[in-house]
Amino acid sequence: MATMQMDRLLDTVVQTGASDLHLTVGRRPTVRLHGHLKELQTKVLDSDDMVQLMKAISPEQKQQELAEMGGCDFGFSYGERARFRVSIFKQRGDLAIVCRLIPSRLLTFEQIGLPMICQELIRRPRGMFLVTGPTGSGKTTSLATMIDYINMNFGDKHIVTMEDPIEYYHKHKKAIINQREVGTDVPTFAEALRRVLRSDPDVILVGEMRDLETIEAAIRAAETGHLVFATLHTTGAAKTIDRVVDAFPVSQQNQIRVQLSTALLCVLSQVLLSRVDQPGLVAAYEFLVVTPAISNLIREAKTYRIDSAIQTGKKFGMQLLDDHLWALYMKGMISAEEMVDKSKNPADLRDKIHRMGRTVGRIEWDEEEADVKG
Repeated sequence: MATMQMDRLLDTVVQTGASDLHLTVGRRPTVRLHGHLKELQTKVLDSDDMVQLMKAISPEQKQQELAEMGGCDFGFSYGERARFRVSIFKQRGDLAIVCRLIPSRLLTFEQIGLPMICQELIRRPRGMFLVTGPTGSGKTTSLATMIDYINMNFGDKHIVTMEDPIEYYHKHKKAIINQREVGTDVPTFAEALRRVLRSDPDVILVGEMRDLETIEAAIRAAETGHLVFATLHTTGAAKTIDRVVDAFPVSQQNQIRVQLSTALLCVLSQVLLSRVDQPGLVAAYEFLVVTPAISNLIREAKTYRIDSAIQTGKKFGMQLLDDHLWALYMKGMISAEEMVDKSKNPADLRDKIHRMGRTVGRIEWDEEEADVKG
């Protein structure tokens, strides 16, 4: 039966510690383990298999959304064993399914390697904390860790999250926490933000700033005395600020720069990399803290100078992504290829490797001639 087959597939994900399960027509079920795709030794899936597997985990409401919109996303609890974020979509007239395993326990700052200055910044009563990075870079896990820290340590906080879908379920600890799922509890992020200020929140989490209305509402909430966490699919602090500003019409951009310069607390930009010293993944972070000098650069539209400011701002806890990547490489945790692939300035890192007389993939660096040889 399809339900039993899906059970076996999900069990495999849980037992192996894979991060994702990929199901698509014409291929065997495939898991992503430590960043790499690995086929399972089962039958190749056909169209009927995909329909049955979809029905085994999808509520009626989501099946209707799939039929009307061509795709749906939702959270799925696999009994008491695990929870998954599910994305189902149509391709070439058939279905495809991706199930992402949500870790069953909340992790600490130390376990995921978050900069410890984050603990100080999330004690602030107001401001915007942006967490950015590509899809699958661990943004949700970082946010869950910080929300859990507030939940455990501050009894005078009301936390409201807006997520699509809810991934980590938080229990009430010292704080009160309410989680709203877009599509189930509220139609859109923008609508959730419009209504949240009436619920006496202290901390607000916006799962994703997808559109101008949501970005504008999130900035306004940060300005009016709330600590706002939000995500964007950008890499690097400077690009994140440019992305927020560029979302607005040109006539409003100067005003938004002024608002951001006062409302923004920090930008945490992250990527996930496969480890070479042991099985698993490790996160690399770029971290910008908005000091008076950074605030001035934002206000004057000089974001091109932010990377230099981060380099000189280490005493405030700032770090560039490439500096953290290099540190992980020098500790033997990641490969040179992975480091260069995920870096913002690969040529600079290649040059540092060259000066050490090492190689990157198939490209050899001649220490004396400084020539690239195929």
